[in-house]
Amino acid sequence: MAVTIGMLYPGFGAEDDYPFMEELLGEGVHLPLVHTSVGVDAHEVQALLDLGKSERLLEGADALRAALPDAVMWACTSGSFVFGWEGAHRQAQEVQEALEVPASSTSLAFVDACKALDLTKVAVAATYPEDVSRHFAALLNRGGIKVTQLVSHDIPTAALAGELDREGVLALARSNDSDEAQAILIPDTALHSARWINELEAELGKPVLTANQVTVWQGLRLAGALRPCDALGTLFKKTAPVAVGA
Repeated sequence: MAVTIGMLYPGFGAEDDYPFMEELLGEGVHLPLVHTSVGVDAHEVQALLDLGKSERLLEGADALRAALPDAVMWACTSGSFVFGWEGAHRQAQEVQEALEVPASSTSLAFVDACKALDLTKVAVAATYPEDVSRHFAALLNRGGIKVTQLVSHDIPTAALAGELDREGVLALARSNDSDEAQAILIPDTALHSARWINELEAELGKPVLTANQVTVWQGLRLAGALRPCDALGTLFKKTAPVAVGA
């Protein structure tokens, strides 16, 4: 089944995760990406509220129209959770109404991915300053997910988060684990992660959910086109239907 999931991605950082995941997911999955405009690249609440404002999202959605997407994702965690639970849903609704296809965002994808895996207690290893990270924890709590431990790494911009290499991402994941947590959540779509999810899970001994991973998963779920992928962690192994005869 061919499926196209349009990605609205702010600025530049780890957008190369998407063609990598497209290749992993195999023939028929298309993840066209539009870079939405950015005012000031800063992990600060006011800058993030500007990043996720309607004008930027709808301009990007219009640019995606020619791709004829089956679903669209606002591929940004911080630019959705700073709007709160209701605001994040309004963002998705605006894009959905503009393109007349299902839409969601990375923040809401984290909540839905946790629910799909029956996770109720998680630890969060965030790139953001603490005041920004707390908004993510609040959105998770509003979605019924308890944050047992929150670590903020105070990386000031998305561009700097995108510069973290494999060792940096592994160190980030290791920085925040607790016995109580059923999984580790690593927000920020500017952070490279897709290549190392299985390695992260093997080292930590529990599911790891990353921003770009859950974004693609949510888009496929909304389009009714989830498929298993052993290279993308527990989320894709346990929640995607297995084809008859497989």
